[in-house]
Amino acid sequence: MASAISVPAKRGSIKQNGWRARRWVAIARTVGATFAIAAALTFFVELVARGSLSDTLLFFSEPFRPAFATVLLFAILLLALDSLLGRAHMGILVLGPIILALAATGQQKSYYLGDPLYPTDFLYGRQILELLPLLARERIGTAILIVAICAALAVLIPLAWIGWRKRMRVLTRKSRLMRVAIAAPLIALYVSVLDYSTFSWTRDRLWISPMMWDQKENYAFNGFTLAFAMNVPMAKVAAPAGYSAETIKTAGGGRLVQTALPERRPDIIMVMSESFWDPTRLPGVTFSSDPIEKIRSVQSGNIFSPEFGGMTANVEFEALTGFSNAFLPYGSIPYQQYVRGHVPTLPAFLKNQGYDTQALHPFEGWFWNRKEVYKSFGFNNFESIETLPPMAKRGLLASDDAVIDRIMVDADKAEKPLFMFAVTLQNHGPYEPGRYGGEEISVEGSMDAWTRGSIATFAQGMKDSDKSLARLLEWAEKRDRPTVIAYWGDHLPPLGPAYVSTGFLPDNVAPRSGPVAEMKRVRETPLVIWSNRKGQAKDVGTVSPAYLPLLVLRHAGIDHPFYTGILGRLFDTYPIIDRQMLVAADGKAVQDWSRAKAINPLIEKQRLMQYDILFGEKFGEQRYFPKRSVMGPLIAGLLRPFDPLVPALILPRNPV
Repeated sequence: MASAISVPAKRGSIKQNGWRARRWVAIARTVGATFAIAAALTFFVELVARGSLSDTLLFFSEPFRPAFATVLLFAILLLALDSLLGRAHMGILVLGPIILALAATGQQKSYYLGDPLYPTDFLYGRQILELLPLLARERIGTAILIVAICAALAVLIPLAWIGWRKRMRVLTRKSRLMRVAIAAPLIALYVSVLDYSTFSWTRDRLWISPMMWDQKENYAFNGFTLAFAMNVPMAKVAAPAGYSAETIKTAGGGRLVQTALPERRPDIIMVMSESFWDPTRLPGVTFSSDPIEKIRSVQSGNIFSPEFGGMTANVEFEALTGFSNAFLPYGSIPYQQYVRGHVPTLPAFLKNQGYDTQALHPFEGWFWNRKEVYKSFGFNNFESIETLPPMAKRGLLASDDAVIDRIMVDADKAEKPLFMFAVTLQNHGPYEPGRYGGEEISVEGSMDAWTRGSIATFAQGMKDSDKSLARLLEWAEKRDRPTVIAYWGDHLPPLGPAYVSTGFLPDNVAPRSGPVAEMKRVRETPLVIWSNRKGQAKDVGTVSPAYLPLLVLRHAGIDHPFYTGILGRLFDTYPIIDRQMLVAADGKAVQDWSRAKAINPLIEKQRLMQYDILFGEKFGEQRYFPKRSVMGPLIAGLLRPFDPLVPALILPRNPV
């Protein structure tokens, strides 16, 4: 009897064990398939982003690289998506296209600008769409291929979704909850791990190494996905150590420079010329005539641009505020991210002193958020393509001549002292051969015909800009009203393959760091500071664009606590402030200064004051950016011969 009872019991036990075994096999198969899909996705993402099979294989094969951490992250996200979609392995049809599209976009950005893709880049996605026709003209084959791929994906993804959904098994409620229970805490763990501002034991064990000071290396070492994720919080700017009302009060030193203006206030015209650069710096290339003959004759020095081939708004930010991108997160765009209200700026100061402050750019007002930013910066008026009369074009874009004509018209009709800030457009890249037709300048050199034509297009654009500036200076010389003019290039042009063909660069874009001489070679653009009373400013050297307010006001005979006082001290010590290095007045560089334990007090104080104004409580605004008093400003120089108490700081140390 006992044996008869035990037989069914044994059979039940065997059946239950067999069910458990099959269940574990099914789980193992699901987990294995998920990790296999995650690994394949990681491989293809890196291949697309890097554009190199060997670099992709190194990412997986080298020890102490976070390839597995990326695979694990994708596996977790796939589990979460499968749970939401209710079918096994459906998540890849959502995650795959998105992350591969991001990788492809990053590869294209790297090709044109040399920088990887950042999350904040999507803040100016509309700008990219607006410029697509220009970009497509240079790389027609690539543009056609991209359109074809997008069209194919638009058809294939829905078909794959329908077919995959029919084949994949439906998940039970228990299976879906189990996936959520596993994925949710692990996603939370990754969120904390990828916060580079705090120490993470787990991050170290996963071999994730944030390198936020060198984003190229950050993406190369950690891979596209993890580096991109680590940059998500870049819009958040933490207060520097020691930030307080007291430190801000003392950051500017003791007695400050007093605001003082000449009795007859000069008009001030600042022109930032799109991609203006000296093409004769290309090795092995000869030109039939000097493309920048006039500018060379009046050149004051060079701008050390914080950007290469694009990101004009970041150069503009420095030129109008006196603040530095070096104190902001790598890859950030202040115009898009940080300007959300009144900011003390050069135009705001001049407006407060009775100037009519005008801005001019012959393109869409929303581009780079200029319309809103210029309001915050204190401009009375902004003339963009929406408000300007029809402007003559050179190629596809408004000509430099048309911009200069508009500046002269606005200045001649101004009743009050004028501050004009203009951004040209004609020389925006890319530079396809024959853009203008009938170039005045011929180009010779051992390069292919397309490269020669591209260089000729760019050189002709420089010639046009040079002639435009010559007209502006000739007009200003005849004016009775004192007039100060600043003219500079925002960054080197995106000549791409032409740099490689001529040997100027080993790649399409310049490196972000290196010896001082090399960085100057790939970042310098011409600078002119000139007035119809003093002529050109001489021996300015190579300077960051953040010093333009200082140089312009000095040449105009205007004093200001921050722009000629505090910036003046800093300029005498470090005329170049860059994320990667500081360059002292003697030409010596402090490389990787932001990672050093001890930073020069002048730099630390400047960083504190900039944080206070842009992100903090504005403790120092009234002290360093005072508003016009009831008595009005001093007349520049009036008190200096009579007041022995006025410190030497009030006098320009290197008057230009």
